[in-house]
Amino acid sequence: MDMKVTKKLGLKERYNLMTRDLDWTPTYQAVRDVFPYIEYEGIKIHDWNKFEDPFRMTMDSYWKYQAEKERKLYAIIDAFTQNNGHLSVTDARYINTLKLFLTGVSPLEYMAHRGFAHIGRQFPGAGPKVACQMQSLDEIRHCQTQLHALSNYNKHYNGFENWRHQHDRVWYLSVPKSFFDDAVSAGPFEFIVAISFAFEYVLTNLLFVPFISGAAYNGDMGAMAFGFSAQSDEARHMTLGLEVIKFMLEQDPDNLPIIQGWIDKWFWRGYRVLTLVAMMMDYMLPKRVMSWKEAWEIYGEQNGGALFADLARYGIRPPLGWEQACKEKDHLSHQAWNVFYNYGAAAPFHTWAPSEEDMKWLSAKYPDTFDKYYRPLWTHYAKEQAEGRRFYNQTLPMLCQTCQIPMFFTEPDDPTQVAYRESEYQGMKYHFCSDGCKHVFDQEPQKFSQAWLPVHQIYQGNCFPEDADPTKPDFNPLAEVLRWYRMEFGRDNLDYADSPDKKNFEAWRAQATTN
Repeated sequence: MDMKVTKKLGLKERYNLMTRDLDWTPTYQAVRDVFPYIEYEGIKIHDWNKFEDPFRMTMDSYWKYQAEKERKLYAIIDAFTQNNGHLSVTDARYINTLKLFLTGVSPLEYMAHRGFAHIGRQFPGAGPKVACQMQSLDEIRHCQTQLHALSNYNKHYNGFENWRHQHDRVWYLSVPKSFFDDAVSAGPFEFIVAISFAFEYVLTNLLFVPFISGAAYNGDMGAMAFGFSAQSDEARHMTLGLEVIKFMLEQDPDNLPIIQGWIDKWFWRGYRVLTLVAMMMDYMLPKRVMSWKEAWEIYGEQNGGALFADLARYGIRPPLGWEQACKEKDHLSHQAWNVFYNYGAAAPFHTWAPSEEDMKWLSAKYPDTFDKYYRPLWTHYAKEQAEGRRFYNQTLPMLCQTCQIPMFFTEPDDPTQVAYRESEYQGMKYHFCSDGCKHVFDQEPQKFSQAWLPVHQIYQGNCFPEDADPTKPDFNPLAEVLRWYRMEFGRDNLDYADSPDKKNFEAWRAQATTN
């Protein structure tokens, strides 16, 4: 008697059965009505089945894989918490790095979750639909694990409790927030170029590797655990970004100029966000893994250069601003930390002038620029502070209309000259920190002219609590803005040397070691 033998399905067959075979073409509604955003960006897709998801992961395997990572992650976080791991970090300066990460990066994970859920609905093709659905789940998981890992620090140190409130208000947080606001308000194709390609593939190693390596180097096993857990997902995200780019380029030659324009825009926008990472690497970590310059040379120039060489066969060139980014690697971190040192009264973490030992390291890493341009600056600040005149800038800086960073960047070939650019739109002048930001604005002035700029909003009186009265003789604008930020003056801000965090950390660690 013949027996019917069921052949075991291969990975590709099983993936198709559980994803693409569940898809359908609408019949009682027009495809254009079901997917209204597909055509308005100008991208032409002739065959969605040509998209190949390189991982071919089905939802059942996804949950098993992620559940195993969760078990391992929370075992480490629980052990770190129960053993007072927060006292094992190098010193309390490092904790300000976590405050920067929590307020600046974790909310972006949630925004990415929303964005990928949205474009998963907007793409007609089953392949990218499933890939975007899984990435959406990845992103909300990343946000949750980061909050859980960092919540332990909230029990002991100041400045963690109002991260969500501050994300929508604090001046420097408008930089990463505006990046994602810009992306999620674009169409589905531009969003995936912005996040999956420009941010995830081109720039993510410059974000995650410094933060997570810095956590490991400074004894923070909790943050290190969530970082490596997330980074294993990033491999999938990076590949999705590259595959989507190649898919669109192969579908129609008319897609090339549109995609090149998006790569120009989103490389520059993402690179400007990484300004926060640059200063973290060189100035905020007590024990440094590498300098920003070294990281840029490895993950930017080498990896990025190889990527764009690979894409050259499709007609893609390196993005506008690439050359300037390479020139700025010697200056970016020093100029950024100088601004935060100046405005340390208005940021929800502590700042400090580098010590002599720190400057020795910076001099070795930046032999052509640090001693010439930046050591005199920090030496002057240290002298002023030693004499009781710690400098805090009381003015409000001009902001770039596009990236929303204060205008402190210098000319690419002259670090002694601050760069200013401007454009006119509908009778109004708009100011920019660079040719890159001016170019982005000039392509979409209607969009970027509506930017919510913190300094402008403060001057217009929109950043005070409802009970504030500007007509009072003793009205203090800075104090009211900080109250609107939910920052406690002297506790959450100002210099690290006088902070309660420093005093508590030293007292607790001394007690722990004596016991």
